[in-house]
Amino acid sequence: MGQTAGSLAPHPDSEFHPVPSSADTSKPKILVVVGPTCSGKTAISLVLASKLDGEVISADSRQIYKYLDIGTAKPTPDELRVTKHHFVNELLPDQVFNAGEFGERGRGVIQDILRCHKLPIVVGGAGLYIRSLIDGFFEGPGADMEFRNAMEGYIRAGEIGFLVDALRKVDPESAATIDSTKPRRLVRALEVHHLTGTTLSALHRKKRVEIEFHPVLFGLNWNRKELYRRIEDRCEQMIHGGLLHEVEHLERMGYNARLNALNTVGYAEAFAYRRGELSFDEFARLFKQHSRQYAKRQLTWFRRDDRITWIEMSKGKSSVEAADEISVEFQRAAR
Repeated sequence: MGQTAGSLAPHPDSEFHPVPSSADTSKPKILVVVGPTCSGKTAISLVLASKLDGEVISADSRQIYKYLDIGTAKPTPDELRVTKHHFVNELLPDQVFNAGEFGERGRGVIQDILRCHKLPIVVGGAGLYIRSLIDGFFEGPGADMEFRNAMEGYIRAGEIGFLVDALRKVDPESAATIDSTKPRRLVRALEVHHLTGTTLSALHRKKRVEIEFHPVLFGLNWNRKELYRRIEDRCEQMIHGGLLHEVEHLERMGYNARLNALNTVGYAEAFAYRRGELSFDEFARLFKQHSRQYAKRQLTWFRRDDRITWIEMSKGKSSVEAADEISVEFQRAAR
């Protein structure tokens, strides 16, 4: 599902200022389908890819990792054979990947797909990844793990005030806008200044990259009560479908919950259960609760983007019907 719990990567509820879509009709159009977890994006994207001769670009921050299958609701092997997917099963869980890299690599993939006269179909719920891909933003320098680990020590000691004060001294603008309840954003701002001597706020004002395509965005809109029911049902399916066995297998391969790829809803609770920190019932309850909370943050992010055309979803509406509706609207926009 791509959700991060406590990682150094920005969260879906990060500050977001969408870029107005360009009126340049000379740019090729690409299709973007967004929505919260459990909204039916995968099934709809498969129909769209078949209907419109497209390839899927997965904008999910966790499906790119191998061995994370059940907990990410990854497309099945059969589905991956039928429809070409990008950014699925490409990295090992201990490899680092972020939104900036996704944006840069993803724009290259889009150009490759267009050159083959196929339609790029971006599908996912990771708002920051989609923003990076279709709008571009300054990615900043890479990580300085020694500096980052030192700053993490202040978080573990509960000394968030120290980080706030330190940031105020070097980047008061960022210090005034970053939520102190999300201390890893403070760490990242300090890290950027440490590595570049320039403030994060100044870097964010730099010119964005040139986008060589025009995104046409659609969102899947569910009644909140029905969406939460779908989320709880999927959590149950994951639990009974072998999520704990998947985590046990990851442990046997030497991977653990400290990895950014595994510090995510579903896996984080499963590792805690296996460490004896949660009962089975508590594990299941928190998995569902945190999944609902993540969906709410996703919706908050996407609601801010007025480029999105919302497709009304309901229990009786099939993925084929939804795909047909999106296809008609996309082809109208692409004329």
